[in-house]
Formats: sequence, structure tokens, C-alpha cells
Amino acid sequence: MEMEMEEEKIDSYSESKTLLNFPPKPTKGSFRTLPLIIVNESLEKVASYGLMPNMIFYLIRDYHMGIASGSIVLSLWSASSNALGIFGALLSDSYLGRFRVIVLGSVSSFLGMALLWLTATIPHLKPPPCEQLKHSCNSPTASQLAVLFSSLGLICVGAGCIRPCSMAFGVDQLDNKENPNNERTLQSFINWYYASTGLSAVLALTIIVYIQDHWGWQVGFAVPAILMAFSTLVVLLGSSIYVKVKTSQSLFTGFVQVLVVAFRKRKISLPPSNYDDSCHQNCEMKLLSPSESLRWLNKACITKDPERDLNPDGSPSNPWVLCTVDQVNSVKAFLGVIPMWSTGIMFSICTNQLSFSTLQANTMNRHMTSNFEVPAGSFIVFMIITAMAWVAFYDRIFVPLLARYAGSPNGLSPKVRMGIGLLLACLATAMAAIIESIRRGRAIDEGLENDPSGVVKLSAMWLVPQYTLLGLAEAFNPPGQIEFYFSRFPKSMSSIPMALFALAMAVSSLLGSLLVNIVDGATTKGGKVSWLSGNLNKGHIDYYYWVITFLGLVNFVYFLICCRAYKHTKDDRISLSDKIDGESDYRE
Repeated sequence: MEMEMEEEKIDSYSESKTLLNFPPKPTKGSFRTLPLIIVNESLEKVASYGLMPNMIFYLIRDYHMGIASGSIVLSLWSASSNALGIFGALLSDSYLGRFRVIVLGSVSSFLGMALLWLTATIPHLKPPPCEQLKHSCNSPTASQLAVLFSSLGLICVGAGCIRPCSMAFGVDQLDNKENPNNERTLQSFINWYYASTGLSAVLALTIIVYIQDHWGWQVGFAVPAILMAFSTLVVLLGSSIYVKVKTSQSLFTGFVQVLVVAFRKRKISLPPSNYDDSCHQNCEMKLLSPSESLRWLNKACITKDPERDLNPDGSPSNPWVLCTVDQVNSVKAFLGVIPMWSTGIMFSICTNQLSFSTLQANTMNRHMTSNFEVPAGSFIVFMIITAMAWVAFYDRIFVPLLARYAGSPNGLSPKVRMGIGLLLACLATAMAAIIESIRRGRAIDEGLENDPSGVVKLSAMWLVPQYTLLGLAEAFNPPGQIEFYFSRFPKSMSSIPMALFALAMAVSSLLGSLLVNIVDGATTKGGKVSWLSGNLNKGHIDYYYWVITFLGLVNFVYFLICCRAYKHTKDDRISLSDKIDGESDYRE
């Protein structure tokens, strides 16, 4: 009898908690997992970002590469890191899941950094020491380059696995539809995530760069490797408490299916207007007919023979023969933003010229005090701090002022922010050209034309304006790009904006390296000194900056044409609502 009464009390208590809307404490996920995820991502960024600024010096001094060759290697490295983000997203969404891909990326990054450290530690893994500008130095052998490029390749794979998955993995831990504050919780996490990213970059570009400058490559490469090992252990600690969303069909696979099916059905005729009776629609979605733009893609969702094309439950018998309306509209949304997306490629080329600015800083007076000298690779911190300061000012002060006095509660439109960013990038490269012209003239006047390692009596603080303008450009254009993509895509395509942004950075790195190669080859014809000579005092990096500025202005005109041509109507927008109630959330 007493046992029955106790059970009734327990049932009554449980029922009262349910009525009072107190959900049971989750056994997996929630805020307790976020420190592990954020620390893993932050340490990976500290380790990888810390290698980038001074890597140009390592390639020139230790591997005897020219400035153009070293710049091309770094551009390809950056391009690969960004392009492999798409590979990481596909791998996580379609095959392994985010947790396994993050672990794979962490291990790969650690192995790459450990191998890079070995190149600085074992003398036989790089050419013998030599003053390249005074003697004819031995070039690295094929095996030495193979080890170097293998280390950089492993780091690329790690970045491509971790960066596209880390934020989504954190969202998985917090996404609880029963929580009335779910959306605000996710926004808070994203804010902290980006704050940790900015802080990681500052730490990498100050502490890691300082260690490399003062304790050499062995210690400078050992520290990132140790941090990456710790990062791997941190993410593994929470293996048993993570929410692990099961994999599903990749969105990119659906894109390919639409293109293939539309091509196969290219000879069939489309209905004049009403598609409702002839189009296959996903039973889990509330949607309208396919949009009228790019009508030839609508053939992918036309049902030719219902008995053959559909299963008894209404699903396609073969997704490579019949697609749904939401698949078709998703592809249209993706293709519709490509022209605007392409304008971001030249923007990234403008902002990716930091290796040359690092070389400039190395030949200028970097002393803040008599005992403290700012590392040449740390000047990028001015850009990051400017970007972070403007984002905070824009969000907390500028937007409320616009809402109050201009009736614009959402602030500047995405396209306006993108355009401002493009102009600021052009101003930054123009400023860089002017400062380099002054620095080069001062070096020649001081008799340093044949002394590339000589320090000009000109403060490196003159480089701060160009880094500040680049920081403002970064604060305007990339957020505007991502907001533009999000406003055009449905929730089912929420992973596409970051993938597009990463892809633009990858393409810009490839085109940037091609541009460097073209300029270097064109300016050395006839035995002339290259604009991108290893001796900055004989070269003309200022001319190269002016070329970038001109291309940036041409890109801005192209951007204005795209804005005028882009007609975004309600019909063009994806007519998708959220998944209907009762949709299952598959988790391990």
C-alpha cells in the first residue's frame, strides 16, 4: 500500500513538472558541451592562423623561394583550406557525421603541424642555410618539397573538416524545439562563437608570431602543434555527451540530381502555367508551384508516368529520374545569387595581399619603445580589431540610430554593405600603393637599394591606415554577403551561405596566385627587375597595388551592374515553409 502511494506521488510530481513546463534535464548536449567545441575550434584557429603571417619568411629564408613563388604557395594553401570546407561539409552531412569529421580534421591538423615542425628541426628536410640575396643557393629537392607540401596539405584537410562543421555541431547541442527561448539561445551561441574566432586570430597574430620571431622556427612551430594536440584531446573528452545528428542525403547531391534530370527531360514540353497536377511535391513540405525563372529546370519535377516514377507512398522511385519542387527551387535560388557571389572574389583578392604588407613592415622601423618591436606579421591585428570594433558599433549603436531616425530597423541593406566594403577595399590597396611608394623612395635616398634587409627610417605605423581600411572593408562586405545569401535561401539551405563564402575565398586565392604569376612573368621580360622582386627596394610592389586597385574598381562597376540586373521578386524566392509539425529529428 505504501509503495503504491509513493508511486502515485512520483507520478503526480512528474505530471506537475510537465504541466509547469519544466522539461527534463537533457542527458546529452546543452551548454556543458559548448566549451569543448569552442575550445577545439579556437585552438585550431590559433594554431593555423599563427602559421600564416610569417610563413612567407620561412619559405624565402629556409627553402630559398622567391617572393613570387612563396606568395603562390601561400595562396594555393589558403585556397585549398577554404575549398576543402565544401568537402568537409559533404563528408559530415552525407557520410560520417559532424563529430567524426571534426575528430578527423583535428588529427589531420595535428599531424600536419607536427610534420611542419620536423622540417624546422631535421636539417636534411630542407636546403642547407644560405644567404639567398648574396649567393646562388641550392633549391629544395623533390623529397624536401614533398615533405613540406604534405604538412601543408594535412593542415588544409584539418581546416576543411573542422571549420564548416564546428558551428553546426554546436547548434546541434542547443537546438531544442521544446525550449521557448531556443532561437535566442542559438543566437547567443553564434555571437560567442564569432567572438572566440576573433580572439583566436588576435592571439595567433600576436603571441604565436612573437614566439616565431624571438625563439625561432623550432619553438614557433612546436607551440601550434602542441595546441592542436590539446585541441584534439578536448573534443574527444565530450564524446559520450554530444548530440550527434545522423547523416542524410547531401543538399549538393540534390542539386546535381536536378541538373541531371532536367537534362534528361530536356525534350518534354512544360505546362503553360499550372504545374500542380504535373509536378511532384514533397509530402513533408508546404510549398507552391515552381517559380517561373529558369523554367527549363522545372522539367526535373514533371511526372511523366506516375505508376513508374512514384512509389506507393508517393516518394520518387528513382531520385535521378524525378525530383521535387523544393529541390528545383533550391537550385534556382543557388544559381540566382552566383553573379552577386562572383563580385566577392575580387574583394578577397584585395584583402589577401597581406604577405606583401608583411614584407613591407619587415623593412620599416617597428619599435614601439626602445625595448619592444612589433613583429612584422602582427600588423594584421589592426585589421581584426578594427573589424570587431565596427561590428560592435554597428550592431549596438548605428542600427538603433538608423531605426530611430531613418525608419530602418534592420540597418543598411546587404547590397549597400557589400558595395561599401568593395569601395573600402579599393581605398585600402590605393593607400598601400602610396605608402609603399614613399617607403621605396626613402630606402633609395638612404642608400639601401642593394640592401633588402636594411631598415628604412620610416615608422611601420604608416601601414596602420591600410590595415584599418581593410578591417572596415571586412566588417562591411562579408557580413553583407552572408546576409544576402541567407535572405535568398530557405532554411533547408542554411549551410549554403558559409559554403559559398568559403568557395569565393578559395577561388580568389587561386586567381590571386595566377595574377602574381602573370605580373611577375610580364615584368621580368627583357631582363628587367620584377615588380615582385625579393628585393623590395628594386621591385615595384606599389605598381602591383595599383593594378589591384584598378581591378577592384572594375569589379565595383560590375557589382553595380549585377545590382541593377538582379530582380528579386516574391515569385523568384523559394516558396518553402518550415517542415510540418511532427517531423522527426534523427539523432544518435
